[in-house]
Amino acid sequence: MEDVLIVSGLVGIQAVFALYLVFLKRDLALGVHPLFVVVSMNLANSLFLLPLAVALERKKWPRTLNPVLMIQFVSIALGGLLILGEKKTSPAIASAMPNLAPGFIFIIAVCLRLEKMEIRCKFTWTKILGTLLCLSGAIAMSFLQSSPELTSQVSSGDIAEKEWITGCGYLLASVVVLSCTSVLQAVTMQTFKAPFSLCVVTSLLGAIFTAIVQIIVEGKMEIGSSYHSPTGIIGIVILGGSVSSVCITYQTWCIKKKGPVLVYIFSPFQAVFSAIFSALIFRQLIGIGRFI
Repeated sequence: MEDVLIVSGLVGIQAVFALYLVFLKRDLALGVHPLFVVVSMNLANSLFLLPLAVALERKKWPRTLNPVLMIQFVSIALGGLLILGEKKTSPAIASAMPNLAPGFIFIIAVCLRLEKMEIRCKFTWTKILGTLLCLSGAIAMSFLQSSPELTSQVSSGDIAEKEWITGCGYLLASVVVLSCTSVLQAVTMQTFKAPFSLCVVTSLLGAIFTAIVQIIVEGKMEIGSSYHSPTGIIGIVILGGSVSSVCITYQTWCIKKKGPVLVYIFSPFQAVFSAIFSALIFRQLIGIGRFI
């Protein structure tokens, strides 16, 4: 029953993430600053999970924070490039690119001996073939899926193509960071066995780091020029952050139970759900590239 719960829950989480990416793309297109979204979501995550961490895991907290644990917290907190890539590409690409993560995670986990690999074992070859299939699908979808913005802005094709390439670069960088932090989560929870507390600390650090980056780059913290009211934007972001906090905590718990490779092999479902939601909600056409 635990295995059934884990598998069904991980599939459901991918559907939730895909739905959120579809709506987030619309908000970003209306002018909401992506770094503000990262800061707000991380703050919402930490505030939402703090009472649960205090109530359920207070006895598991270490009495002192050693330097290694602090470095692990900081490393897991680094991220946010996925939102920047989402703004410059599309929900389908933002959902397809993380399909590279299982391959990277599998390689890292094998190198760190968190994942067993025996050349003569049929399960090892199944994992390798599945990883290659996952990588091939992600790369193919990235190349075959054309950007709506790219096709509609033929007159400014060079600018649109540059934005598209930059966005894919952000997404690829975010996948590398995601892969490293996912494995690092598994390592950290071997000594810090408190998934709610881990999410609270890393989300809070992530909000602080992202706010510092926005202040350095932009000179100030700003929501961005949007047709939405500030209250509406904050409400949408906080709601999304609260939902994602539950999903991220569940994934963290699954990583503790089953390891990072199993958790992230479900990420291809997000691309499928994203394409379906984009077509149903915003009437976005499913081209031959995305269908393949």
